[in-house]
Amino acid sequence: MKYFIVTYGCQMNVHESEKLAGILENIGYQPCEKREEADIIVFNTCAIREGAEDRVFGNVGNLKKLKKKNKNLIIAVCGCMTQKEDSAQKLLNTFPFVDIVLGTFNMTKLGYFIEAVKKGRQIEILDEGEIDEVLPYKRTSGDNAWVNIMQGCNNFCTYCIVPYVKGREKSRKEENILKEIKEILKEGKYKKITLLGQNVNSYGKDLNPEVSFSKLLKDICALDGDFTLSFMTSHPKDLTDDVIDTIAKEDKIEKYIHLPAQSGNNRILKLMNRKYTREKYLEIINKIRAKIPNCRITSDFIVGFPSETEEEFNDTLSLVEQVKYDSIFAFMFSSRSGTVAEKMDGQIPESEKKRRVNKLLALEKRLQKEANK
Repeated sequence: MKYFIVTYGCQMNVHESEKLAGILENIGYQPCEKREEADIIVFNTCAIREGAEDRVFGNVGNLKKLKKKNKNLIIAVCGCMTQKEDSAQKLLNTFPFVDIVLGTFNMTKLGYFIEAVKKGRQIEILDEGEIDEVLPYKRTSGDNAWVNIMQGCNNFCTYCIVPYVKGREKSRKEENILKEIKEILKEGKYKKITLLGQNVNSYGKDLNPEVSFSKLLKDICALDGDFTLSFMTSHPKDLTDDVIDTIAKEDKIEKYIHLPAQSGNNRILKLMNRKYTREKYLEIINKIRAKIPNCRITSDFIVGFPSETEEEFNDTLSLVEQVKYDSIFAFMFSSRSGTVAEKMDGQIPESEKKRRVNKLLALEKRLQKEANK
C-alpha cells in the first residue's frame, strides 16, 4: 500500500505531515512519488490566507477522475482549513468523493479513520485537544529535525485565524522535548534542530511549574552532540532580554531571529492587536544588534490592512529602510472569515494592495542589493 501527502502552509504543517507519514508507515503504507500510484492521498491544509484554501479546493477537485478510476482510493483532507466547520462542510458538499475530513486536533486518529472508511465518510472536528507526545515521525527535511515545543496561540491578532483553528497555547513538558532531542541526536544524521511553535517565546507559561523559553534553550544546548539550534516564530511582545542574552551566549544557537513586525505604524499595529508599538519594536531590534552583532534578522509584513492610509503604509517602508532586514516576507491583507478584521471598515481594493506589496518588495530588493555590494 502506498501513500502520497500534499502539504500546504508553514513549517509546523511540514512537521505535522511528518507525523501523518509516521502514522501511515506504522499501519503498512509506503511513500510514493506520484499521486496516481497512491492508495491514499492526504492533503494537510492551511487556512492563513484565502489563496491557500482555494488551492486545496482546486487540487482536491482534480482527484475526481482518479477516484472514479480507482474506487479503492482513499482521499483524506485534514489540518487548519478543515478545523473550520464551514470550510469542512463546503469541502464535503462540493466533493462527496472525499472519504476522511479531520481538523487539527484529531489528525492523530488518521489510522483509525482509514480502517473505518469502508463504513462511510468520517467527519470529526474537535474544539480542543492535547499535544501528542508518543506518535513517531517520518522525518523528511534532510539534516534538519523539526521539534514541536507547543501548539496554539493566545494572541488573537485581529487578522489571524490561527487561534481559532489551532486552539489556545499548550506547551509540551520540557522532559519530553529533551527526550525527543536526545533520540534525534543519537541517530547521528541530524545537524540542525529547529524548535516550532506559533509563538515560541510563550513556551512554558502554561506549565506547572512554569518553564521559561530561555531555560529550555539553555537545557537543549547543554545536551551532548554536534548540532545547531534554531527556532520559529517569535512574537515581539514576548521576546525577553533573557532570550536575547541566551542566543548571544550559547554557541549552539544559530544567530538568527525571525521577528514579524507586520506594520510600521502604531495605529495599524493597535488595530491588528499586536500589543507593541513601532518604538518598542525598534528597541528590541537595537538590543539584538547590540548583543548579537552578527545576528540575521528577518520579518513579516502585511500591507493593505483595513483603513491603512498611504502615509501609514509609508511608515512600514521607513521601518524596513531603518532596520535593513536580511530579508522580509510581504503579504497582502487577506480577510479570513471569523476574524475581527473581516468586519472592519475601510477594506482596501485588491489593486491597491498589489501596488503596495510590490513597492515594499522593490524596497527590500534595493536594500539587499546595497548590502550585497
